[in-house]
Amino acid sequence: MGKRTNNQIPNNLPQLQNCIKRDPLSYKEEFIQQHTHFKALLQVFQLNPNSKSKNFEDLVLFLAQVSHCYPEELKQFPSELMNILKLYSTVLNSDTRLALCKALILLRNKSLLTPTDLLSLFFDLFKCEDKNLRQFLKNHIIADIKNINSKHKDAKLNAALQSFMFSMLNENNVIAAKIAIEILVELYHKNVWKDAKTVNMIANCCFSRMTKIFVTAIKFFLGRDEDEDNSSDDDSEPEDQKTVQEISMANRFNKKSRKRKRVLEKTKKVVKKSKKTEKALHYDFSAIHLLHDPQGMAEKLLRLLEKLNEKFEIKLMVIDLISRLIGIHQLFVFNFYSLIQRFLRPHQREVTKILLFAAQAAHELIPPEVLEPLLKTIADNFVSEHNSAECITVGLNAIRELCSRCPLVMNEDLLQDLALYKNYKNKNVSMAAKSIIQLYRVINPSLLKKKDRAKPTEASKELTVKQYGELAAIDYVPGAECLNEEENESEQEESEEEKSDSDEWVDINSDEEEIDIESDDESKMEIEKEYEEDITENKEERNEDKVKKATFISSSRILSASEFKRIRTAQLAKQVRAAQPKRFNKKDKELVNVDEMDNAGKGELVKLEAIERLYKKPRPDKESRLSTVMEGRSGREKFGKRKGKMNEFASKTEKERKKKKNFTMIKHKLQQKKKRSFQEKRRALQTALIKQMKRKK
Repeated sequence: MGKRTNNQIPNNLPQLQNCIKRDPLSYKEEFIQQHTHFKALLQVFQLNPNSKSKNFEDLVLFLAQVSHCYPEELKQFPSELMNILKLYSTVLNSDTRLALCKALILLRNKSLLTPTDLLSLFFDLFKCEDKNLRQFLKNHIIADIKNINSKHKDAKLNAALQSFMFSMLNENNVIAAKIAIEILVELYHKNVWKDAKTVNMIANCCFSRMTKIFVTAIKFFLGRDEDEDNSSDDDSEPEDQKTVQEISMANRFNKKSRKRKRVLEKTKKVVKKSKKTEKALHYDFSAIHLLHDPQGMAEKLLRLLEKLNEKFEIKLMVIDLISRLIGIHQLFVFNFYSLIQRFLRPHQREVTKILLFAAQAAHELIPPEVLEPLLKTIADNFVSEHNSAECITVGLNAIRELCSRCPLVMNEDLLQDLALYKNYKNKNVSMAAKSIIQLYRVINPSLLKKKDRAKPTEASKELTVKQYGELAAIDYVPGAECLNEEENESEQEESEEEKSDSDEWVDINSDEEEIDIESDDESKMEIEKEYEEDITENKEERNEDKVKKATFISSSRILSASEFKRIRTAQLAKQVRAAQPKRFNKKDKELVNVDEMDNAGKGELVKLEAIERLYKKPRPDKESRLSTVMEGRSGREKFGKRKGKMNEFASKTEKERKKKKNFTMIKHKLQQKKKRSFQEKRRALQTALIKQMKRKK
C-alpha cells in the first residue's frame, strides 16, 4: 500500500500556512517551493485564462495569507494579481475571479495595498456580468472606507476617495454609476461621509439621464422610515417594564378580580402607546438641510417634472421632493401650485398623497393670494355634498393641514361655509369640520361666527394675529412672569402659615353690633360691580405689565431647566384656564401636565395619517365580513362528535368502509332488503328493539 503524500507539509497548504505564521524562518524553503509552483501555474494560466484551476486558486489564497511573513519575496505578488484582473477580467471564470479579489482584499487588510489602488480596479470589475461579485466588492468598499474613518478621519485620503467616487457618477456605464451612488448613500447613512459635499454630489444625480441613478438620488432625499415593527416589547425601557411587572405580580398574588385585570390591560396599553409616541416615524432631513442651492434645485426639478416621461410613481416622488424642499426651506416656487392643481380630483390615483404634498408645500411666507386657488380647488372638488363622506373628510383634513401652515389663506366666508359641516350626518365629516373650527379658535377666532368661538381663555386674550410678512421678534422668554408670581405666592403661603401658628383665642364681646342682613346684599352688588370692572379692564395694560415682568426676569438671571418646564406649564395652562379676574383663579399649578400636553409642535412634514384620518371606521361590506369569518374558522376543530382513534394509523371500521363503498357493490344487498317479507321485517325490528333496550339498561 502506497504512502499518503497529500497530508504532508509541502502539499497540505492549510497546515503549512499555520506553521509559517508560527515560525516563518523555519519553513522558508517550503514557502519558496510553493512560490515557484505559483509562478509556473501562472504561466500556464495565462495561456488559457478562461479555464478553472482549483490548485491555482488555493495557491493564490495561501500566498495572500502568508504575504506579511515574507514581504520581500512577495513584493510583486499584488501587482501580478491586479494585472491578471485588468487583462482578463471579462473572460475569467467566476470562481477564479472571486478568489483573486479575495486575495487582494486580504492584502489590503494587511496594509500591503492602499485603498486608492483597489478602488479603481474594483470599479472596472463592476462592468463584469457577475452579480455576486459586484455585491461582494460593494460591501468591501463600504466596510473598508468605514474602517479607515473608524478611529480618526483622514481628510486628505477621504478627499481623494470622494473625488474618485464623484468621477464614477459621471461614467457612461450605468452599473458602475449606480453602485457608486449606492455606496455614497450607504456611507452617508452610516455617518462616515455625512457632509455637504457628499449630499450635493448626490443632488446632482437627481438630474441624471439614467433612470436608475435618478430614482436612487430622489429616494435618498425623501428619507427612509424606521420600521416600527422592529420595536418589540422586549425593547421597552426599564421603568415601563417595572410598572407592568409590579402590577402583574400583584395580580398573581392578590385576589383575582375583573377590575385588577382591567387595570393590568390598561397599563399595558398606556405603556405601548407611550412607546409608539416616543418612537414616531423618523426621517433623515439633514440631507435636505445641507443643500447649497435648494431654490435652484426645486426650480430645476419642476422643469424636469413638466417634461418627465416616466411612470406615475416616479412623478409622485419628484412632486414629493419639490414639496419638501419648498416647505423645509420656505422657498418661492409659485408654478408648483398651479401644476399640482391638475391632479386634485377625487378619482385621481394616489390623490391623498397629492393632497399631502400640496399641504406640505405651504408655509407662512407664501402670499395668501398664491395659495387661494389651490384652497378653492380642494374645496370645490372634494368638499361637496355630491361626493362621498370619505371624499369630503379627506378634503377637510387637507384644508386643515394647509391652513395650519399658512393661516392667512383662509377667508371668512369659506371658513364659515366649512364650519357648517359640523352638523353633517356622517361623523367623519363632522369631526373633520370641527377640527378646522378648533384650529381657527387658536390661531384666528375672529374669522369664526360667535357661536363657533370657544369660551375665551387667557391665551386667546393675549393672542395677536400676525399679518403677512409680519415678524414678532421678542427679547424675553414668553411666560417668564409666572416665576415671579409663584415666588410671591409661596412667600404669601409661608407668611399665612406663620400667622396661623401664632394666632390665639380671641374673646368676642356680646354687646357688639349685630350684622345687618341688608349689608350682605350691598356687598354682593359691590362684588358683581368689581367683577365687571375686572372683565372690562384694559387688555393692553395687563399685557404690558406681563411683558415688563417677563423681560426683567429673562434679563436678570439664567433660567434653569425646571424653570423652563414651569414656564411651559403656565403657558399651556393659559389655554385651559378661562379668562376671569385673578382672585377667582384657583391655585392650579398642577392643572396641566407638560409631559402629556407639550408636543413637539408642528413638524417639518405632514403625515399621511392626518389626511386619511377617519374618526369612525366605515361599515364593512359583505366580502370583508366573509373574509374575517373564514379567517376565524381556519385552524378550528370541526363540529360534531369528536370520537378520535387511539391510533391515527389504525385501520377503518366496517361501518366507515361501507360509507365509501361503490354503489355497484352494495346494490344487490339493497335489493334483497326490498324483497324481505313482513315476518322478516318484524323479526329484524324486534331484535333491534331488544338490543336497544339492553343498551339502556
